Amino acid sequence: MIRVIKPEGFANIQLDEIPTPTPEPGEVLARTDVTLISRGSELFARYIKADAVSPSIMGYSLAGVVEAVGRDVNAYRVGDRVMVVAPHASHAIGTPHPTDGRISALPDCVSQEEATFVPLVTSAVAWADSSGAHAGDTVVILGQGLVGSLVLQVLRTRDVGRIIAVDALDMRCDLARGFGVDIVINAHDSDPVVAVKEATGGEGADVVIDCVGGHAGVRSFEQAQDMVRPRGTLHLIALYQQAPLAVHSAKIMNRRLVAGILTDEPRARTVARALSLMESRDVRVGPMITHRFPYTDAKAAFDLLWDRPGEALGVLLQWDPG
Repeated sequence: MIRVIKPEGFANIQLDEIPTPTPEPGEVLARTDVTLISRGSELFARYIKADAVSPSIMGYSLAGVVEAVGRDVNAYRVGDRVMVVAPHASHAIGTPHPTDGRISALPDCVSQEEATFVPLVTSAVAWADSSGAHAGDTVVILGQGLVGSLVLQVLRTRDVGRIIAVDALDMRCDLARGFGVDIVINAHDSDPVVAVKEATGGEGADVVIDCVGGHAGVRSFEQAQDMVRPRGTLHLIALYQQAPLAVHSAKIMNRRLVAGILTDEPRARTVARALSLMESRDVRVGPMITHRFPYTDAKAAFDLLWDRPGEALGVLLQWDPG
């Protein structure tokens, strides 16, 4: 099989060929149709590293078709369409498990391209649960990349009061408007802290969710602390800031700080909830897809995400165009 690798060297994205694995008794082998590049983890934790990166963590959003099943597998058959949490490669091994959600059959109305978003939509559901956002709350979402856009859409299905989206890129601000957000703040044109305070009568937001990863995340975390009202919640989702994040005691006092996912729901159950939102079109991932590349151009796809963030968002690698 062919897989994407990142040997030693900045941005050193290459292809490698290894034997196609044979599924063990409890495993499923899928032939890949399409994979999604996650800009946050794959660029800031893989692409920019000087050291080599294990191929096992080069990607996690794959959609394909079952090609072979182990003798102990009863839940899947050859020909089934599946989502697998697996790296960018022409084939993937999935191990069916009742709770971990790392492989899932796909409903007919969710396409292979859309299915590559299932891991992120699943996390968005769990993040929304963990945020503690209540009915009537004003929620600020910093960053409208893949994560921020999905969290926005999940929260719109809940009875929150207002959602304010913040980003510094025009394309992402336009996307948030298309998803029906209440207020969009373009941080390139105005101070987002001032704008949030004005929108909330000077009090600040009930919940601020920081989805800004990478280098810009250091500044966004500072801003988030200035946006939360007393007894409000700051929810940190973003990673890979490349530097420690400062927590100011005077700013965070009498406020809650939540990080990541704090729910106990089995991942497979959250996957089912995510797929339901995608089936109903309450979460739409199609508008987030900006580019498609054949897998042979994987290097160009990664470079595009790094070099031109104002143009690229959901970037797919096509492994089986047919």
